[in-house]
Amino acid sequence: MSGVRIITVAGGNLFQIAARYLGDATQWNRIAALNGLWDFQITGTVTLKIPPANDAAANGGILGQ
Repeated sequence: MSGVRIITVAGGNLFQIAARYLGDATQWNRIAALNGLWDFQITGTVTLKIPPANDAAANGGILGQ
């Protein structure tokens, strides 16, 4: 998967990570899906894949009409 970044974090949540790396906290669901996560809360030290910020398929976590 081109443009995927790997990061390691100690605690926090996917909202914060999405805001920092994708520029939009509502895109936390893209990080969750890419990493097989169902919860936005991070416990302990975790290595995560971060999708590209400029993904044309990104919709901010809101379903299209």
